[in-house]
Amino acid sequence: MVGRILFRTTFSLILFFCFAINSNAQTIVRGEVLDKGNNEPLIGATVVIKGTTIGVITDWDGSFELKTDQPLPLLLSISYTGYAAEDLEITSTDKSIKIKLSEDAITIDVVEVKGRRISEKQRQSPLTVETLDNIAIKETPAANFYDGLGSLKDVDLTAASLGFKVINTRGFNSTSPVRSLQIIDGVDNQSPGLNFSLGNFLGASELDVNQVNLIVGASSAFYGPNAFNGVISMQTKNPFLHRGISAMTKVGERSLFEGAIRYAEAFNNKQGQPIVAFKVNAFYMQADDWVADNFDPVFDTETGLDNPGGYDAVNIYGDEYQGNFDRTDNVTFPGLNIWHRRGYIEEDLVDYDSDNYKASAAVHFRLAPSQDVESPELILSSSTGGGTTVFQGDNRFSLRNIRFYQHRIELNKKDHYFLRLYATHEDAGDSYDPYFTALRLQDRAKENSDFGTDYGNYWSLTVVPQMQAMEGYPDVFDFIGNPDGFRAALNTFLDGIPDELVQWHQEAQEAANTGNSVVGTTDFLEPGTEEFQEAFDDITGRIANLEGGTKFFSESALVHAHGEYQFKDLYNGDIISNLDVLVGANFRRYMPNSKGSILLDTQQPDGSFLNIDTDEFGIYTGGTVELYNKLRINTSLRLDKNENFDYLLSPAASAVYTPSPGTVIRFSFSSAIRNPTLNDQYLNYNVGRAILAGNLNGYEDLVTVESAEDFLNALSPLVLDSFNVAPIQPEKVRTIEGGIRTTLFDKLYLDAGYYFSFYRDFIGFQLGVDLEYDRLTNLPTTVQALRVAANATDQVTTQGFSLGLNYYFWNYYAFTGNYSFNTLNTSTDDPIIPAFNTPEHKFNIGIAGRDVPIRIGDMEINNFGFNINYKWIEGFLFEGSPQFTGFIPNYDLLDAQINWRAAKINTTFKLGASNLLDNQQFQTYGGPRIGRLAYFSVLYDFRKK
Repeated sequence: MVGRILFRTTFSLILFFCFAINSNAQTIVRGEVLDKGNNEPLIGATVVIKGTTIGVITDWDGSFELKTDQPLPLLLSISYTGYAAEDLEITSTDKSIKIKLSEDAITIDVVEVKGRRISEKQRQSPLTVETLDNIAIKETPAANFYDGLGSLKDVDLTAASLGFKVINTRGFNSTSPVRSLQIIDGVDNQSPGLNFSLGNFLGASELDVNQVNLIVGASSAFYGPNAFNGVISMQTKNPFLHRGISAMTKVGERSLFEGAIRYAEAFNNKQGQPIVAFKVNAFYMQADDWVADNFDPVFDTETGLDNPGGYDAVNIYGDEYQGNFDRTDNVTFPGLNIWHRRGYIEEDLVDYDSDNYKASAAVHFRLAPSQDVESPELILSSSTGGGTTVFQGDNRFSLRNIRFYQHRIELNKKDHYFLRLYATHEDAGDSYDPYFTALRLQDRAKENSDFGTDYGNYWSLTVVPQMQAMEGYPDVFDFIGNPDGFRAALNTFLDGIPDELVQWHQEAQEAANTGNSVVGTTDFLEPGTEEFQEAFDDITGRIANLEGGTKFFSESALVHAHGEYQFKDLYNGDIISNLDVLVGANFRRYMPNSKGSILLDTQQPDGSFLNIDTDEFGIYTGGTVELYNKLRINTSLRLDKNENFDYLLSPAASAVYTPSPGTVIRFSFSSAIRNPTLNDQYLNYNVGRAILAGNLNGYEDLVTVESAEDFLNALSPLVLDSFNVAPIQPEKVRTIEGGIRTTLFDKLYLDAGYYFSFYRDFIGFQLGVDLEYDRLTNLPTTVQALRVAANATDQVTTQGFSLGLNYYFWNYYAFTGNYSFNTLNTSTDDPIIPAFNTPEHKFNIGIAGRDVPIRIGDMEINNFGFNINYKWIEGFLFEGSPQFTGFIPNYDLLDAQINWRAAKINTTFKLGASNLLDNQQFQTYGGPRIGRLAYFSVLYDFRKK
């Protein structure tokens, strides 16, 4: 309701001013600011009209656009920290200008300090935007730039393994990042079959990343479906602007090795104008992954460390609680109570030799080379990536030799239009499910029913006689007619022999793990033996469901077409100015191919596989208008349609007020939708004890797990409690947000914001049992546990606040800090509501220096730098699958690096460490303890002029 009123009001204002005010001419100066020595774009350089406060900050590619009511000629003052300022007279705006600054050690005017490296677009954004530019990427103290995103405010970075990192904002975090959209040069980086982004594992090489923008919060109206909690937008380097050769090598702890190379070149036409440019990138990383070795009992499990019959450990698989392994208070089996199978530790099942490769190539053509950076460009690009790592979702998954391919053709004119077509393909390689593998290994030796029988038989035939012969064992004849008294006396006796119970359970475990050739069982398959390896290779080498193994098969693909056009400066007047209108549309087709190992594209009787290709499209429009050159109003509306769901609208509106050049006040209403993933719609994955099921058509007459257990004990249909599950629907969120960005005392930049969000139709899952029985005997004929994708019925609200600051001092140094608060307001018992999984409080504090001169006697060493960042995270309950739900304690991290740039040889040496103090901690429940990762890198960066 709030969004509808705000949208209508804002749109009416735009129409009123558009038709009520007369036009008036405006001067627009466009250009770019470069380093004179190497032609590198200068991000955050200041361009002001001399003698005024009218000015702008250059964007990520060094470009700027300055609008003013003042007539020509104009005298511009261009400056940047560490460079000599220059003045330039502008007498014509027919062409884009190019300004080159020279390095200068002289302290320059304070105007360059204001908002240093905070771009005008970031200041004016109606949403919360966090940015790493190419300087921050090089200077991050973390082991790589992607980890460096974790130091930004509002950002939760979770490490599930060394190769797999998850970024989330504003709550409802998960290790399967389906609520955040990651794009590289506008291209969605998600896996087309598995339906989530693998962080930067399949992303861009660090040498080619020019800037990372992290747009926080609901953003579907701006970025399309699935921009639910935020957008990670990476921009790579344009070969016209970033020419030359770069090479990097990095070594470190855990046998870390990284190597990367980038080469870019441009060619001129006969007029000496750049007309075609290309770039190639290659990257390789290998390391020993973090080991998930948490052997504590699973959170809220049936048994604990003191149970003689064992317990369900977090990173041991196959030792889970079984109803038929429970003889609690059964006097026929005194002391047996609950017992567990031995299981397999994750380290015996997972490939921890992590490696990652990425390669890409692109060719850019300027179709109007005389227009220089304003020229339309035709881009042809192709990239591939892959390797081995551990992914955590409902289970821990070993992604081994996974491969990923992406191809793009694009026509664009910066800030005017683009037409983009791309295709993404994946090959799951030799990936498999270690948890399911553990179950299959145990079943291959002995099924649960046989194991339970053998365990119980050993107890009754061997242990019970020994127990009854012990002094103090109660005589049942002393308690005739008093069974409760006998049970109490028996429990007292058992409490007095804890060591004997542990020993007997160990003996029973060994006996039950011994095979019997007569009934076709074998000994427990011991890791490291030839028999184990043979069985392991066989199980993980056969496709799940189709061939009875645990291997994922996915040769899925998606194609995406996207076009957008901006009508700029449609209207200018005394009061209203800079009326821009944007229109766009996109189409996507998912083409899953899992051969039934994951999805419902199962094999049909004729040998073919069911086609579950899925289409979706969206159209959108928006308008931006400025009033009195101080108030910018933006409205947008997006319509999305997935072929399996109804039309959905995502409206948004914002107002950005600039009372002074250094202060911006913003207010916005935004919205987002998340279409159910292919897994939510078509999942069909058997994990042994249950089938994980998509829910496109709904389910009827499922029974609750509790009533199914009662039925199996009593064989009475009267105890069954049935229910239906409605077909899955998209999630929705609406957010109201406000904030202020300002510069104080010419050196302190502050960014504060508050949000309040309303969520509906959360996608989670519901447990049930498909149970059928003979109507005459009441004996069950079908008992299949299901975990069905479903929507929550409750609406929930969240709110949060964040504060960030940048303080620049003594010409070379910067102090940074940020604090974030997020909380789930609504208390609900709806089990489908996904867990919030977010710390209520967290903060970062950092200090950095760049190009610092150091004097040692009469010698001066220039170009020294450092960066130190301290992060503190409050503990929180992480809720995932039943196996991976538990509490994450408070933890803190200290990242640090020092670097020196040898300018004469274009080389930077860097020594640093993530988690410098080796404060080993869990970032996700079920994942590994993350410790220190120290590294040393050498970067050669020759930039061609």
